Amino acid sequence: MVSSRELAVFLSAAPSAGLLVIDLDAVRFNYRLLRGLLQGAACGGVVKADAYGLGAAKVVPVLAAEGCRHFFVAHLDEALALLPHLPDDATTYVLNGLTRNGAEEAARLVVAGKAVVPVLNSVDQLAVWRGKAAQSGRVLPAAVQVDTGMSRLGLPPENVKAVAGDADAFTGLDVHFVMSHLACADEPRNPASTGQLANFRTARALLAQHPALARSRSCFANSSGIFLGADYHFDLVRPGAALYGINPLPGGDNPLRGVASLFGRIIQTRWIPAGTHVGYGYTATATRPTRVATLSVGYADGWLRSLSGKGAVWLGDDRLPILGRVSMDSICVDATDIAEERLAPDTPVELIGIHQDVDDVADAAGTIGYEVLTSLGSRYRREYLGG
Repeated sequence: MVSSRELAVFLSAAPSAGLLVIDLDAVRFNYRLLRGLLQGAACGGVVKADAYGLGAAKVVPVLAAEGCRHFFVAHLDEALALLPHLPDDATTYVLNGLTRNGAEEAARLVVAGKAVVPVLNSVDQLAVWRGKAAQSGRVLPAAVQVDTGMSRLGLPPENVKAVAGDADAFTGLDVHFVMSHLACADEPRNPASTGQLANFRTARALLAQHPALARSRSCFANSSGIFLGADYHFDLVRPGAALYGINPLPGGDNPLRGVASLFGRIIQTRWIPAGTHVGYGYTATATRPTRVATLSVGYADGWLRSLSGKGAVWLGDDRLPILGRVSMDSICVDATDIAEERLAPDTPVELIGIHQDVDDVADAAGTIGYEVLTSLGSRYRREYLGG
């Protein structure tokens, strides 16, 4: 933890919107907890979107030190950025698969000995990658995704049946995993997950009849899917949000540790009389003589505009409600009941931390913790703890 004194020093010394503290030891704890729920399955790590906005270059070595060897990103350029931070025996899977231009770069990486593997989501991507294998004269690695009900990415059932019966469908390819993605795993009682599990087993059985896929493994469970039980684990799980402290069991106790703490600073304070408006659109009006504190964080920093008039920040153990609309570079909060000596310029205030975690902020904003973390902008000073 960063002390109040250290926070004040950071915020007064650095010309930044605020301070984002990332606890790498919490990432380590979360990975160990998730891995401990498995019996025989390997535990990968989803580090797309710069490790959910928290810094993949810092997070990946921590996961690798814990034995993680399967990393997942969304785009090929994310995989390229990870290469300097990965152990030699790690593999990066590109979830969005291949563009036609990206296939050339991906094939070049494989030929150069880099373990970058596209997740093939359509018969078109499959054909492009098969063509690159023929062109290079090498066997190229791949994963194949099947759509089990989410209608987002992956081969639909009719395509699964077609490629399973096509002797040439996987010529030149070494298929590491057959994959799919759960849509409702964060709702444990939702029957959609059992339906998707049945669909995945059906698709997997069909593809296993193809000689090229007879030995390929299966990857199904995301963060919340891990908590659905061993039936969902197969050979590899791929947690993302849970690694970063987002609750995989919404509405229940979070077994994971928070990774991100966020602090802004007070810019100035003022007293306004009852009846005075606050912020853009005059959406807030003081109902009593009110002390307004203006803080250094706005929607340009990922403090979402949907938090306007909702939620709060914390000064020590005191809750300061947000007044009016979130601006690009600032927010106003009600500090009426706070002693004046606690409200000096550059005093740190907690936006995410021990009083409200990322899921609490997401609830106030009407969104999910994923959006909150990945929205945090580049104007924060970042401090990494542990790792």
